[in-house]
Amino acid sequence: MTNRQLFLQHVAQTSPSPVGIEIVSAKGSYLYGVDGKKYLDLIGGISVCNIGHGHPAVVDAIKKQADEYLHVMVYGEVVQSPQVKYAELLAKHLPPNLDCVYFTNSGAEATEGALKLARRVTGRTDVISCNNGYHGNTLGALSVMGDEYWRNAFRPLLPGVWHYDYNSDALLNAINEQTSCVIIETIQGEAGVITPGIEWLQQLRKKCTDTGTLLIFDEIQCGFGRTGRLWGFEHYGVVPDIVLLGKALGGGMPMGAFIASHSMMQSLTNNPVLGHITTFGGHPLCCAAGMAGMKALLDESIIEGVAAKEQLFFSLLKHPAIKTIRSKGLLIAIELDTTEQVSQTLHRCLQKGLFSDWFLFAPQCIRFAPALTITMEEIQMACEILLDCL
Repeated sequence: MTNRQLFLQHVAQTSPSPVGIEIVSAKGSYLYGVDGKKYLDLIGGISVCNIGHGHPAVVDAIKKQADEYLHVMVYGEVVQSPQVKYAELLAKHLPPNLDCVYFTNSGAEATEGALKLARRVTGRTDVISCNNGYHGNTLGALSVMGDEYWRNAFRPLLPGVWHYDYNSDALLNAINEQTSCVIIETIQGEAGVITPGIEWLQQLRKKCTDTGTLLIFDEIQCGFGRTGRLWGFEHYGVVPDIVLLGKALGGGMPMGAFIASHSMMQSLTNNPVLGHITTFGGHPLCCAAGMAGMKALLDESIIEGVAAKEQLFFSLLKHPAIKTIRSKGLLIAIELDTTEQVSQTLHRCLQKGLFSDWFLFAPQCIRFAPALTITMEEIQMACEILLDCL
């Protein structure tokens, strides 16, 4: 049997028709198939590979850490230098109230930890989230996901979760003294790149503060320079009580984190002890890779080039089939008339060596989330292919 046949037989499938291209290597903005075909990657592992595939600093950090030690003990029980140093680096580049990091294995796991923390700190159980919001697929994360199509098959879910439209007065009015937390994406990704109104986000912060409700920003997709700032919330002058990180956090390795104040995190240490625990969260190999990736992102001034690259996409992507383009940095949604048009266009793009995707809650939109290191020439090539396929 071929690898593709074995893949379909033995690897759990998530859709009836996976893309199924077999990748043998990846470098920079490119994927290389087993047949020798080269693909310009406009997904970046879904906002994971912000500094490109195979960055030398990340690869070197992984090799160095592998020579020293891998897993030694569950997270939080022994001092492991990669965890400590990465937590320190993250805290240095976050607001003062976000100074204590709990590393997890994924973004969804970070969501679970943050929901538990909010309940523990406030003593409340109600949660408010957004329609068309996405925070992962574990049961708690699924409960706050904003689409009944995905929720319904797995009910009953977490009780006391209320969904409202992003940017709506209804959400603001629903927050009260029974609400433990409001969890929202700083920029809604799977909804097709929906940005918040600055005034609305500031009102949300005030309402949470006035009612003792914790504000959780999900920066799993829009963090680490994706929007043109290190963190998406920096565009809006609003600081959350808890921030969720993932995807690019690990530099290409699996990793997530929820980050809050030290005093809040202490609530997980007692009544009960081990209030939240993970075996592999904060794995030293992942922390070493993630820290190397974040340092490269900062030291190589990669974020500073995002705005110009975003504008180049806008200037080139002009076609009668494109209804609108929404973006925040290099998170871009290209809206067509129908889902079928998107499907056909993505298939044609793949045949021509351009690898792209769509959005869960906006299937009529093509997703562009390339490595932030993509060059101007590669952007021009990507746009030429897309326009040709359209």
